[in-house]
Amino acid sequence: MKRITPFIVMDILAKARKNPDAVHLEVGEPDIPPSPLVKEAFIRAVRDDRFFYTPSCGIWELREKIAEHYLRTYGVTVPPERIIVTPGTSGAFLIVFSLLRECGKRMILADPSYPCYKNFAYYAGIEPEFVTVGKETNYEIDHEAVRTSKDAGSIMVSSPANPTGNIHSAGTLQKLISVCREKEMCFVSDEIYHGLVYDSQEHTALEYSDDAIVINSFSKAFCMPGLRVGWMILPQSMIRKAEILIQNLLIATNTPSQYAVLEAFDYPYLAATRDRFRQRRDFLVGALRDIFTIDAQPQGAFYVWANIERYSNDTLAFCNQLLEQEGVAITPGIDFGSRWTSYVRFAYTREIPVMAEGVARIRRFLETL
Repeated sequence: MKRITPFIVMDILAKARKNPDAVHLEVGEPDIPPSPLVKEAFIRAVRDDRFFYTPSCGIWELREKIAEHYLRTYGVTVPPERIIVTPGTSGAFLIVFSLLRECGKRMILADPSYPCYKNFAYYAGIEPEFVTVGKETNYEIDHEAVRTSKDAGSIMVSSPANPTGNIHSAGTLQKLISVCREKEMCFVSDEIYHGLVYDSQEHTALEYSDDAIVINSFSKAFCMPGLRVGWMILPQSMIRKAEILIQNLLIATNTPSQYAVLEAFDYPYLAATRDRFRQRRDFLVGALRDIFTIDAQPQGAFYVWANIERYSNDTLAFCNQLLEQEGVAITPGIDFGSRWTSYVRFAYTREIPVMAEGVARIRRFLETL
């Protein structure tokens, strides 16, 4: 197994937490609380002594609720038995990547992409095959790059994507899935930022393929990263295999949390949350555009991917110096791929006045360079 690389943003976060005056624009953790209905349901679960193991695939009521969500949101019918509840997306990745070894020894990933993808691949004995994306491809994976791959047995697509906030269009998803079907490759769609798309409509891969593997969570759009509840939707042929792995590796997902997120589908509250993040995006992109190059207008998630080459080609040194001098924490681009030495990622997971203070400090810092 290749050496699993550090998750640099967590190291930045640890340093920033030592400074009580730090402005946190580094970690993708929403600061907005979940719906009050969730809090009430969690307290109710504790009062009802719901501390026992649930079935390994999750409580049936929650699997049904998620199925209803797919029908309401995407017009897609998903049998609840194909929905498996996991301890966040991390639990889903652990199981899915273990299953993907049957698809082949190589997996296509975007470069840049969420760093844990490659680390889960290494852990599962899968070799990542990186496809460079950038402004010239609108930060989407080109289906021809998948077609010309000789050895890949699977592909992981993230839309909206971390770190860019870019989405894969419906047409791109359809082309990618079509190529995967031709080549008998497994298609995996990380949809954790669905619900946080601002100028268009997101599409689940299940609209185009019943065999797609979909991963999602209550951590981002639902604002519950600490409850550690996610889900995966699998083809029928993988369900029993996944259940066996969960029984051995995870046992089950946190019980009170499962009952709490039954109330997470509070759609008026979710819409208001999305609007708040849209306002933050508009502010931060506007505030940064004249000091950095932003070649990917974020369409979803809560990140701004910015080019800093006019100031530095050492993204890690830039971020560490900014944190030390001005107490502003951002994420270096090399967390998402070794070639991104001139990029940084901002997370707009703080209120606008806090971000405004952070930008003012950044401007002061840039004057010293």
